[in-house]
Amino acid sequence: MNTRWKPSVTVAAVIEQSGRFLLVEEHTPEGLRLNNPAGHLDPGESPQQACARETLEETAFQFTPRALVGVYLARFQRPQPGSAGPEDISYLRFAFCGDLGSWDAQRTLDTGIVRTLWLSADEIRSSAARLRSPMVLQCMEDYLAGQRFGLELLHTHPSVQSLQAQP
Repeated sequence: MNTRWKPSVTVAAVIEQSGRFLLVEEHTPEGLRLNNPAGHLDPGESPQQACARETLEETAFQFTPRALVGVYLARFQRPQPGSAGPEDISYLRFAFCGDLGSWDAQRTLDTGIVRTLWLSADEIRSSAARLRSPMVLQCMEDYLAGQRFGLELLHTHPSVQSLQAQP
């Protein structure tokens, strides 16, 4: 059987204010972990739209991506109960920085999100064992190094939002 490899496409927001970064604490199959506001790219949306949506769902903050911090590829294996081998998972992450907008105190956070936290870079570095992925730390370090790419680097063809189901 010839199966094409397809990584999961995810987005993440690197949000810094006054030397602290906005993270979420979330339930994962590996236990309670820290992550950027992040999630999967859904059908019909651009990476920028996905990042704004995921940030709102996970933090109750509006977020407007203004620059691409980087594109990251990571792989890990997770034990799969009842299976002979582990589950092999790869993530292709688009990380954005931008403008944090208003906070909706009435909004319920996404399923699995326990709370939001504002942590310093040193606090994040010292919490490396609790990070959901090594990409969390790498995205922050790239952001702190001033790595930014214009959003014109990304192009979402109109067919993404207008593709109709075929009969």
